[in-house]
Amino acid sequence: MSSFVVLGAQWGDEGKGKMTDYLAEKADVVVRFQGGNNAGHTVEVGDKQYKLHLIPSGILYDNKLNVIGNGVVVDPKALFEEIDYLEDLGVKVTPEKLVISDRAQLIMPYHRILDGLKEQARGKNDIGTTKKGIGPCYTDKAERSGIRVCDLMHKEVFEEKLRRNVEDKNEIINLYDGEALDFETIYNEYLGYAERMRAHVADISVRIYDEIKADKNVLFEGAQGSLLDIDYGTYPYVTSSSTVAGGVCTGAGIGPTMINSAVGIAKAYTTRVGKGPFPTELEDEMGELIRQKGHEYGVTTGRARRCGWLDLVILKSTARISGLTSFAVTKIDTLAGIEKIKVCTGYKLDDKVIDYFPASLEDLAKCEPVYEEFDGWDESVADVRSYDELPENAKKYLKRIEEFTGTKISVIGVGPRRDHTIMVDEL
Repeated sequence: MSSFVVLGAQWGDEGKGKMTDYLAEKADVVVRFQGGNNAGHTVEVGDKQYKLHLIPSGILYDNKLNVIGNGVVVDPKALFEEIDYLEDLGVKVTPEKLVISDRAQLIMPYHRILDGLKEQARGKNDIGTTKKGIGPCYTDKAERSGIRVCDLMHKEVFEEKLRRNVEDKNEIINLYDGEALDFETIYNEYLGYAERMRAHVADISVRIYDEIKADKNVLFEGAQGSLLDIDYGTYPYVTSSSTVAGGVCTGAGIGPTMINSAVGIAKAYTTRVGKGPFPTELEDEMGELIRQKGHEYGVTTGRARRCGWLDLVILKSTARISGLTSFAVTKIDTLAGIEKIKVCTGYKLDDKVIDYFPASLEDLAKCEPVYEEFDGWDESVADVRSYDELPENAKKYLKRIEEFTGTKISVIGVGPRRDHTIMVDEL
């Protein structure tokens, strides 16, 4: 058997969609194990571009099983909008290709409303959520008042739970001077979703276990990035789920001994969306150059991403926490033509240099990056298809990533398309 994890090694937006799509060629099953439609993956195949938010990236293949795990929060409205979008582009999304966990939590209209109201009430202390209801849905899950997919499949159970929740949420919405929700409207809308979703619903823990035992290749796909993890990210500027490799076990219902390897996707530089400390951020012409060359704007929000030099302290921390067996480094092509390139190899904190990511945002805000400088490369790498063909200075840059993190590089991305990829080492 071969089962491996693909996750973001930075703050998200590392190119996970493209890499998952590329690696899925040899996978039989692709499993999304956490997050919701607040994430966005862009995949380019030939002259077509696909923007995915909730559905696993393996959906673009005709012969793959795609699974939305119980660790994912599912907005049925967003789900079916995405399915219709893919169908319009010629991608079939059938029950044979897409399975949804019966244990996944449902995002309800009150989650989206409360997300927006609470974010507005925070004022200058806002977290920068996408206001898609992700956090409030995970809150209800932890509070044990959430509604799951299996509840939606039972009309009477769904009616009882929804009625109680609408009453409770309307009281909270009223405190924020929001407009109360109507039970009947939500109830009828979601019953429509139930009938369309029913054929896709299954116990995905059993399904994935059986696939692994049958020696199928299973790829577990993460959303967001490791530094947005609820425990190990830059809290509170994080998402509400576990984005590290450990989240696979609870988010997909399989044991750790069934995972063979974990691949961390990392850009050749660093980006971040939203608030929070960013030690290597470039708030100058170089930062803007990288933003423009790398087209650094969010798939889901359209927001401009903050850009900075590659931070190896982050990658070393991610490799440790998720037990990464290799990195896939993307967007090497963006750095072409830059005369001098820097990488961060430590943080200076209170006259001491550390090589790990501190928990306290106050400490992180005080960290000064310690840089190493590399000569850049003028050559375009978009047409390169083997490691040996890369410019020598690009090879030195990549070698330093391996040396510092103690983790090999298995895949290199030299452009946005599926074929803009160099496989250095078989996974």
